[in-house]
Amino acid sequence: MESEVKEIAINGVSYVPKSDVDVKETSNDYVLVRTYSAGVFAGYLESRKEQEVVLRNARRIWYWDGAASLSQLAMEGTNKPENCKFPCEVDIITLFQVIEIILCTNEAKKSIKGVPVWKM
Repeated sequence: MESEVKEIAINGVSYVPKSDVDVKETSNDYVLVRTYSAGVFAGYLESRKEQEVVLRNARRIWYWDGAASLSQLAMEGTNKPENCKFPCEVDIITLFQVIEIILCTNEAKKSIKGVPVWKM
């Protein structure tokens, strides 16, 4: 049986076949992410691989008012921040079954980040 080469070293540098490298798309964009069952989150996109997204400084968008849709929230923010329910930021979160990623404008980011932290 022939063995498969998993890694080769040339002049002290290790190389692996391209198919074995974990390819991820990354950016530092501020985005809204909608998942299949966990809801909507706003944060800085750290990485994406298929339907898995990692966000930093992320807030759950539990309830919003002052925007007709997530699209409007991502473009304009909210004009009723006092009615929104956005809990505190978490340092990092991994989201699965992502079905939508919307890039936020600077205006929307400022608006979302400006919503007071909702607490019980």
